Amino acid sequence: MGNVKLIKKYDNQVKMYERHRRNKMLADWRNKLIKHASGRVLEVGIGVGANFPYYDREQVEITGVDFSPNMIKSAKEAASVYQVKANFIEADVEDLIFEENSFDSIVSTLSLCSYPNPITALNQFNRWCRKDGIVLLMEHGLSTNRLLSVTQKIIDPLYSKISGCHCDRDLSMVLEQSNLQVLHIERYRSDIFYLIRAKPSKDSYV
Repeated sequence: MGNVKLIKKYDNQVKMYERHRRNKMLADWRNKLIKHASGRVLEVGIGVGANFPYYDREQVEITGVDFSPNMIKSAKEAASVYQVKANFIEADVEDLIFEENSFDSIVSTLSLCSYPNPITALNQFNRWCRKDGIVLLMEHGLSTNRLLSVTQKIIDPLYSKISGCHCDRDLSMVLEQSNLQVLHIERYRSDIFYLIRAKPSKDSYV
């Protein structure tokens, strides 16, 4: 799917994402993950700013990135509501250029599913995160339940066409093939949803 079509798709999904901010299950996971963020934070795939309520406002300064202008607009409104210090960049993750070691924390929640090259994205996080920093991920992927995983693989072409993201990515494999070092991982809902804390490995780059 071309970027223009994908951006338009996400532009049209803003209201749905805003409704999802009230999802208690996702809110609990976000709170559990985001509390580990501090300092200069890069949040990639900022969406509608659903993570903003869970940041320690006194401890973070956020750079939020998204390729959807409508998502950015909604995130700016959320930043004002929750009074977080944030600046925004409208760009595709693959087009981002930051110096190495630019951020103390890097956050991606429910975003890797839409990246054409998730391993490349994680390796970019590895570069941009300081050696003593942390990478925080809340993502969804292929279940360990055989019946569910087969179903995910069957429906993925239609699912990705409708939603713009993939439901059959093997996140364990993606993580293993990236340069990040996983510190902690939790899986929920038939092992479909992941909460991940990782650190950069400065000995390896792509």
